[in-house]
Amino acid sequence: MAKKFKVNFPKAANIVFIIYAAIFIIGIVFTVINGVKLDINFSGGTRFTYLYTGDVDTAQAKSVVEGKLDNQSVTVTTSEGINGGSKKLVVSLAGDNAVSVETQENILKALQEKFKDNNIQLGDSNSVNPSVAGEFFAKSLYAVGIACVLMVIYVGFRFKRIGGISAGVMALVALVIDCFVAFFTCTIFKLEIDTNFMAVILTILGYSLNDTIVVYDRIRENERKLGDQTLTEIVNTSCNQCLVRNIMTSVTTLIAIITVWVTAEYFGLTTLRTFVIPMAFGLASGCITSILVAVQLWLKYQNLKAKKRA
Repeated sequence: MAKKFKVNFPKAANIVFIIYAAIFIIGIVFTVINGVKLDINFSGGTRFTYLYTGDVDTAQAKSVVEGKLDNQSVTVTTSEGINGGSKKLVVSLAGDNAVSVETQENILKALQEKFKDNNIQLGDSNSVNPSVAGEFFAKSLYAVGIACVLMVIYVGFRFKRIGGISAGVMALVALVIDCFVAFFTCTIFKLEIDTNFMAVILTILGYSLNDTIVVYDRIRENERKLGDQTLTEIVNTSCNQCLVRNIMTSVTTLIAIITVWVTAEYFGLTTLRTFVIPMAFGLASGCITSILVAVQLWLKYQNLKAKKRA
């Protein structure tokens, strides 16, 4: 069934390059406008978690907390357990300004006075030193960088016959694009960059690379079977043969991610937003870049080398 597709991928790739250029421009604009919100684990700061019953207006709660912190900017979110019985009010304060025990008690009293019928109690508090947070963020980036290097080496060894290193580098370019799509999703939706985001990046790297490897493997096989065709024709045939598999893999994964997204929003599990939203957009991008970016850039590079040799 897959062989019946007759998509002209080299031509379609030029359109995709333009679309991604537009995405990057839009993403950069939103990043400049909205800024990058780092979780306190990466930027340092303090987080208070309050338990409550009933309904609490986050805007009013934010106003109360900022009033006790000399109008320092804070982030206030709420979450609710699936059974509706466990409700949490999470107050995050970025920066290195320590919050004294007295101030914490004043905040709790102010919230209890403002929301008398909600039985607000302090669940826990957590403070992270900015230097420790910065070190943790740097180590997370190192982990992603090491994963990328290992992926290029793996592709280079596995696909020596079709120019392994170039194939690995082009796959890495596609992976970087997918990661930036996930990052821009966070800045556009005003989501925090937290440990969930790092898990998203590593997952996207695995999924996108797997799709790209499948296409490279088919190209390697078709070079033996279709030796009378040009490299462009072989690549186009291989991409058409892998199209259905690529789409089905991504769609089934996206269905699971979107289901988690909808469920989280329905039950008020806002902490999952930093995982499911960038994951959904990143996986969708990976489905596109594996065939229309990585492989097509590799094809352009191989054709350029052939012209120079000629």
